[in-house]
Amino acid sequence: MSAAAPTPEPRDRALGIIAAGTILAVLYLAREVLVPITLAVILSLLLSPLVRALRRLGLGTTGSVIAAVLALTLACGAVAGVIGVQAARMAKSIPQYERTLRHKFEKLNQLTVDRLAAFTSQTERIIGERAEPSTAAIPPGAAPVPDGSGAPGGGAPPAPTVPLAPSALQGSPNTPIPVELHQAALSPLQVAQRIFASLWVPLETAGIVLVVLIFVLLERESVRDRFIRIAGGSDLRATTLVLNDAGERLSRFFVSQFAVNLGVGLVLWLGLALIGLPHATLWAALAAVLRFVPYVGVWIAALFAAMLAAAVDPGWSLVIVTMCLFAGVELIAGQLVEPQLYGHTTGLSPLSVVVAAIFWSWLWGPVGLVVSTPLTLCLVVAGRHVRALSLLDVLLGDTQALTMSERFYQRALSADADELIASARAYLKHNSLAEYGDFVLMPALRLAIFDLERRTITSDQQIKVRKTVVAVIGALDGAQRRLARRRDAVSVLDQMSAGRLLRQERERLIGRWQGPLTVPQGSVIICLSLGSILDDLAAELLVRALREKQLDARHLSLEDLRQTLPPEATAGGVSLVYLMSAAPGEQRKGAEAAAGQVRQRFPGAYLIGVVMPGLILQPELTIDTIRGADASAASFVEAMQICRDWLEERSKS
Repeated sequence: MSAAAPTPEPRDRALGIIAAGTILAVLYLAREVLVPITLAVILSLLLSPLVRALRRLGLGTTGSVIAAVLALTLACGAVAGVIGVQAARMAKSIPQYERTLRHKFEKLNQLTVDRLAAFTSQTERIIGERAEPSTAAIPPGAAPVPDGSGAPGGGAPPAPTVPLAPSALQGSPNTPIPVELHQAALSPLQVAQRIFASLWVPLETAGIVLVVLIFVLLERESVRDRFIRIAGGSDLRATTLVLNDAGERLSRFFVSQFAVNLGVGLVLWLGLALIGLPHATLWAALAAVLRFVPYVGVWIAALFAAMLAAAVDPGWSLVIVTMCLFAGVELIAGQLVEPQLYGHTTGLSPLSVVVAAIFWSWLWGPVGLVVSTPLTLCLVVAGRHVRALSLLDVLLGDTQALTMSERFYQRALSADADELIASARAYLKHNSLAEYGDFVLMPALRLAIFDLERRTITSDQQIKVRKTVVAVIGALDGAQRRLARRRDAVSVLDQMSAGRLLRQERERLIGRWQGPLTVPQGSVIICLSLGSILDDLAAELLVRALREKQLDARHLSLEDLRQTLPPEATAGGVSLVYLMSAAPGEQRKGAEAAAGQVRQRFPGAYLIGVVMPGLILQPELTIDTIRGADASAASFVEAMQICRDWLEERSKS
């Protein structure tokens, strides 16, 4: 076992919390400075391939940088111009759709608000009817209590109402006089000032980003060397690896995402134009731009396009077709195209992308929402290469936090057999049952044996693990788990190992000897368990792996070996015997004696000793062999390969 990680001291934890709080404060308070620099660095990664291509054409460093930045500026200006012009045209055409919108709003109001109001009124009426009997009744003959309402029995009669003439109202000094305020018309200079004031902040930010971008591209190598000098210290190799990995991932991510978004915009433009939605260029450009916002960006554009479709079409067919078009294009782009381009290179889990979008948008607003994915990707890369930041890779990366064997053991402790069966079936689509036993099942059970030796696993957890193992192996083999459905299954599991129980299930289905006794010469393969819990399970698992290959394999124990076979058993029917030892222990010490018994019982059989390592295989540890065996294997896969080779040689001879 590897040594446990040292527990951090309270002082170290406090320093870590203070450092994290300081970093968050700096990110928030210095966002006016950090946002342009971050955007410039991200755009430099996007333009780096173009700059390198222009340099290969002979433009030089400065010319390549200026040309790439100019191309980016023109492209952004063109997109902004298209969106602005199309939005202005759409604003002019909105009054044409006023009647259609009003009619649909009335329908929606009838279907929603009016029905809700009717339901509320009915509910209030029912509640009022139930509340009426609770009022106090007046005894017969009693005089009604005066309430001042002018009703018979008390109170003053109501005063007569005297109508007032309109002239009297107009002459009243307390009557308010309506006053209307009208703003003076703005001069052209004032209009220009207001437009310039509204555009100054984004133009200022864009100018700063472009200036920083130019210098980042010009001083790219110098900036990289300075960063390595500051962050790398003496370990230049690790720092260079981090920078190369992050640069490669980010550059490929940005270029691929730009290409995908451009393709999505073109496809949507063609589709919207074909279905007849006005201003198709606007919605296509808006969708291409908003797709840089993770998950929700394209649906914002789809919502606006659907609103226009509702205003244009008196019915609902255009709205439905528009939403289906957006959904189909996004499904193809998100589930088919993107995973092929950069889905396996980003290294981010879907949950981390959502959490990062929320976090960075809280810190930096809309810009943080756009740059959340690349910034989180940088953190994940740092976590993979910097040991102190490994927690970031575990929390945000797409790698499995637990190995398959650890997951099996954890789910088995929780008796979650259904999830393990689904995971095992997915694994067996591309791998064999022998590989599943080598890399998943046996390592998981060695973890259980290790906890059992340390006495850290309770008897109830042991029963859960056995039941889960039986359920998983039985489901993979297709056998009916009859014992698991019986009420006395728990008591059976208390007294019997999982391997013996699985063998007993097969015997109930196909007979005591797990098959016919009259068989062709040399057609039977025996998997002989040395007696431990893991030995029994390993023998049973190997039997099922061999039976998958249409071989007559049977599971026996040392006690079975001493029994006398019935007279109808075929002499010489056994051709190959596996002697199974799944973990070091007392049973392994008797392996040589067991091999001798096999030789006496089956003198012509080929004997293979399957001697598996313990919990951890040290580099200098050599695999034991069983004296007297014809061959040795250390895994199920190796045992299957030896059997396959031996059968091929026997068929040739």
